[in-house]
Amino acid sequence: MVDRLLDDATLVEEAQIEGDVALAPDELQVRRGTARSALRSRDFRVLWIATFSSNVGTWMQNVALGAFAYQVSHSAGFVALTGFAQLGPLLMLATVGGMLADAVDRRRLLVTTNVVQLVFSAALAAVAAASHPSRTLLLLVVLAIGVANALTGPPLASLLPNLVPRSDLPGAIALQSVQMNLSRVVGPAIGGVLLPVIHASGVFGLNAATYLFAVAGALAIRPVARVHSGEQGLRRLLGGFAVARRDPLVRSVLTTIASISFFCLPFIGLMPVVAAQSLGMDVNGFEYGLLYACFGLGATCGAIAVGSVLVGYRRERVIAGCLALFSVMLLVFGLLRAPGPAYPMVFLVGLFYFATVTTLSTRLQEHLHDEVRGRVMALYMMCFGGTIPLGLLVAGPIATSTNITTVVVAGAVVAMLLAAHATRSALRRS
Repeated sequence: MVDRLLDDATLVEEAQIEGDVALAPDELQVRRGTARSALRSRDFRVLWIATFSSNVGTWMQNVALGAFAYQVSHSAGFVALTGFAQLGPLLMLATVGGMLADAVDRRRLLVTTNVVQLVFSAALAAVAAASHPSRTLLLLVVLAIGVANALTGPPLASLLPNLVPRSDLPGAIALQSVQMNLSRVVGPAIGGVLLPVIHASGVFGLNAATYLFAVAGALAIRPVARVHSGEQGLRRLLGGFAVARRDPLVRSVLTTIASISFFCLPFIGLMPVVAAQSLGMDVNGFEYGLLYACFGLGATCGAIAVGSVLVGYRRERVIAGCLALFSVMLLVFGLLRAPGPAYPMVFLVGLFYFATVTTLSTRLQEHLHDEVRGRVMALYMMCFGGTIPLGLLVAGPIATSTNITTVVVAGAVVAMLLAAHATRSALRRS
């Protein structure tokens, strides 16, 4: 009994020395680094629930936005332009968001950007409710929402390590990935049901209201003390690039995630083409909706696995193993010609894809110092989310001139090459 009390006291003392949140002795029985352990941190739990609620609304809006853009234009080009207005700022402004995340109070920045998105989502509802909606005004409002969204990601990602003990960071990042993917499943499902009933303007208005959850969550967590780098001006703005240039691990993570996004992930944006041409599905029917839901469910399970069963494994081995399995599953999925086997296969594709992405993010977060975290995580978001549209611009013409199978198989080959690269020493724990 005395030995156990001494062990508990030692663990609590170590947590205090490292700046972590000390846990009660009975809580120490929960395995550190797991999702369950991360949820014991009150501030993380509050922000997680708030972010999930807001992201469900965002994905509801995404479903309605594409349908509404086509309704007012009957042009695939305008729908693509609307999508670029929504996602393009992530590629252009993520570095600015990272600079702000390292320069100002991250909680206040989150509140500000979410309030901006709330206001412009309400404006989007007003545009959609007009008898003759203006396409120019629609694009401008969507662009404003995209700009605010691009500035929201870095401070949110940078806050994570400050809300849980450092040892629980893998579980926290896994849970953040879970809520991203779960909202992608829940949001479109709710949006698809509500769209015929309350129309696009109603969905946009409902999404505006969900930003109140994000604002309330950011206000509810305690202020976090941060270390300032002392850099100013252009040096502060480009600080993330400087870290990536001199740090082999950061450079390796960013190169890997950018390569995955550009070469391997265009199949996600081209999923309707895969379903129609390779699997013979009606993309407006239930079969296609189920296919996409299976992919999202697999991605959710992959993120959960990183925060549970894979906690004790070395990061570079998880990255290499999951990338190799992702490559094999993607290759098989690309060669399928029947809907039946496609459902379990796309589930496995999603599982190993997001287990890889979540582990890469975990490895990077564990390695970073807090004074540069916002700017480096902004680069990660650029390489992850901002590179996908560029890959689509290249993959689309290739699929048109050859076939969609060529695009998917090429992505699988690149994923296998990246799996071999992941075993290099740059990704190992230093």
